[in-house]
Amino acid sequence: MAATKRPSRAEKQRLAAADAGDADWRGWGPYLAERAWGTVREDYSAGGDAWAYFPHDDARSRTYRWNEDGMAGVCDDQQTWCLALSLWNGADPFLKERMFGLTGPQGNHGEDVKEYWWYLDATPTNSWLSWRYHYPQRAFPYDELVASNASRTRDDPEFELIDTGVFDEDRFWTIEVDYAKADVHDLLMRIRVTNNGPDEATLHVLPTLWFRNVWAWGLPGKDDVPVIRLDGDALVADHAGNTLTLVADGSGEPLFCDNETNNQRLWGTPGRSAFPKDGINDHVVHGAATVNPERRGTKAAVHHVLTVEPGGTAEVRVRLTDRNVSDLAAGFDRVMTARKAEADAFYAALTPSETSPDAAMVVRQALAGMLWGKQFYHYDVARWLDGDPVGPPPPPQRRTGRNAGWRHLNNHDVVTMPDKWEYPWYAGWDLGFHTVALAHVDPTFAKEQLLLMTREWYMHPNGQLPAYEWSFGDVNPPVHAWAALRVFHVDGSQDFDFLERAFHKLLLNFTWWVNRKDADGNNVFEGGFLGLDNIGAFDRSAGLPVDGRLEQSDGTAWMAMFCLNMWEIALVLAVHDDAYEDMATKFFEHFALIASAAQRLWDDEDGFFYDAIQAADGSRAVLRVRSVVGLLPLAATTTLGTQTIERMPYFAEHMRWFIVNKPELCTVVSAEHERDGGLGRLLSVVDEAKLRRLLARMLDEDEFLSPYGLRSMSRFHRDHPFTLDIGDVHSSVDFEPGESRSGLFGGNSNWRGPVWFPINYLLIEALRRFARFYGDELTVEHPVGSGRQLPLDAVATDLTDRLVALFLRDTAARRPLLGDVERFQRDAAWRDLLPFPEYFHGETGQGLGATHQTGWTGLVADLILERNRGGLAGSGFGGAARHA
Repeated sequence: MAATKRPSRAEKQRLAAADAGDADWRGWGPYLAERAWGTVREDYSAGGDAWAYFPHDDARSRTYRWNEDGMAGVCDDQQTWCLALSLWNGADPFLKERMFGLTGPQGNHGEDVKEYWWYLDATPTNSWLSWRYHYPQRAFPYDELVASNASRTRDDPEFELIDTGVFDEDRFWTIEVDYAKADVHDLLMRIRVTNNGPDEATLHVLPTLWFRNVWAWGLPGKDDVPVIRLDGDALVADHAGNTLTLVADGSGEPLFCDNETNNQRLWGTPGRSAFPKDGINDHVVHGAATVNPERRGTKAAVHHVLTVEPGGTAEVRVRLTDRNVSDLAAGFDRVMTARKAEADAFYAALTPSETSPDAAMVVRQALAGMLWGKQFYHYDVARWLDGDPVGPPPPPQRRTGRNAGWRHLNNHDVVTMPDKWEYPWYAGWDLGFHTVALAHVDPTFAKEQLLLMTREWYMHPNGQLPAYEWSFGDVNPPVHAWAALRVFHVDGSQDFDFLERAFHKLLLNFTWWVNRKDADGNNVFEGGFLGLDNIGAFDRSAGLPVDGRLEQSDGTAWMAMFCLNMWEIALVLAVHDDAYEDMATKFFEHFALIASAAQRLWDDEDGFFYDAIQAADGSRAVLRVRSVVGLLPLAATTTLGTQTIERMPYFAEHMRWFIVNKPELCTVVSAEHERDGGLGRLLSVVDEAKLRRLLARMLDEDEFLSPYGLRSMSRFHRDHPFTLDIGDVHSSVDFEPGESRSGLFGGNSNWRGPVWFPINYLLIEALRRFARFYGDELTVEHPVGSGRQLPLDAVATDLTDRLVALFLRDTAARRPLLGDVERFQRDAAWRDLLPFPEYFHGETGQGLGATHQTGWTGLVADLILERNRGGLAGSGFGGAARHA
């Protein structure tokens, strides 16, 4: 076993070696999804019904074309091979090889995973990974979950696995899987199973190794079929001259089949292999002769049958290596102990000493989820549209259907995902928020992800960034410039090469927005639903109910913010290259144009920004929905200090000329304020008067302010729904603090009242910027009606604490996000296991939506870390350039 290093420095040394190209520590990792079935990539139907074309029941028997899935899975960064866990409790109709859940049409609130598992720990080099799963000892209630949810309406809550009673009497297994690397390509896997039930019980444990099938599609150079064979007690896997060896302890029985489709089961025709993909399943569950007696194939498992006393624990050890070693004894223990200690030291150094143990646990599990959430993503759109040589040609509808305009897109990378089940595909604006959290533990990976989205095989030739595989052409909010700045600063504000590379590509994206989403050329932007799904009275991505265009408060705010972000990047780069002063001037003036135009969306009577329909006949309908759409203009704000201006004479000269000669545009850039001995300038869509009026709504508990952050919709609409009667549209928008009752856009998405992390995060950051300008001289009542006047920094801190409180035990030792399930709140086996949901109930804080979407909810780690080290508070003037 490799010698261990000082725990406090070992992980950082591995990261440094990986960044320098000296050792491929990131090459093996948890890059395997928990669901590949029901995804767009695997859908070759005429109608584009991904859920129905490749259902869960096919997954155990049908080979995937583009990726693989498994539980607690790892693979190499090309997904040549995969290693994951399979289980059988002796009662289920098939092995538990992947997570089960409801498809979009099956769930009464959209797609919904119906399992309980958690990512407990991870380091950025994947040298230590820890995963936990609760597996019922009774038959898994597949049919009951489907039938019960089918009988419920959108007005009913989801029927969950815990509701079936399958965990009663504690009749479940706790499965814990830990991975530790002895070396770059030497991976130890420890599987511990604990019988929580009152009786002796038996569990089948099958660590499973297989090759992703790349040989069956008739592609040139892909016809070399790998093999896994038995050599003594070891599984030896050979592929293209590379050899891996898997050894497992105990009396496990090696079983072999092929990663090939069982045509006979699915379609009643002969297949490519006599021992197809589900051969191990059929042998273990039914005793069928479906494993290869010659003990060779492209998929293999070591079958352990463990009988465990009540409260007892059994262990299986596995090692996958390219070295000539097989130690599963003392050396195995030493590496496991060392990597765990190094992970402890890594997070201890990251977490400020002021952080409570409970909050430190939240940080660690949040970042673990972010690191486990990286996946190998493969999707060649042109190949998918045209079909493979050995397959039937895809239906002609595909040529003009989904993603037909993205033939250039060819993804074959490890990418950060919202989650590994409900969203096992990258999402454009989600990814920007992910990188901010990831930058705290792996800034190199975070920067690479942002650059990846702008590479020529991702970004459209016209400059658009891809949204997600369901429709790459959908429009997501432009947050990548903002994310690049945040990652740059989290990483120490020194990687100017990264910032410059991002800036150049984002110029193309900015131009796409200006050319495509400002139909009238008046600097008021559209964009469609812009990630906010069902927040409006109609689908904002569909055609308008009347002839005209939708002027969007959020679209215009996003573009004003994008403009400021690009301006700030230009200022940072101009410190080292004065040519960027030209670009700083351009974005300064362009911001003034957009911010000035945004004022037409301000309603002075209500003190709020609204969307509006500008009809072709000249009439204008204001959509008086008080939602985060009207709060987002706050995010288009930053400050400029005199020191920055003095360093950039070309920019300063042109700024002064613009202010003098374009007074009609300059109210948004001309506000000046002196504090701490310096003179600062505020660049903002929102002046002080509008700021006060917006905050009077935002900080009102009867509107946006909840105990757990800011709601996405004002509670005002609970008693005063907004009604729209225009053209063929007759709809209303009310306040829905929990799961959505609207099927307008998406299944489980709801922006009509719950608390969402990304918008809260941006608004908190905006308050910090306003505080940097006004200091303690500007105070507001918080909450409204309390009589308590607070400076904006204190308001931002309070909002941060409300968001973090979702995860922490309160005075009654309950975690709000876990809801009213007593087992989750009180049981020691459950209460400290944290999901990171998509969003949260606007009144109770219960986690909702995609329950394992660590994604942007992982921002809670950033909030805790920055809150406790004071990184976001700021003082004095200067925007991004203050770090230059």
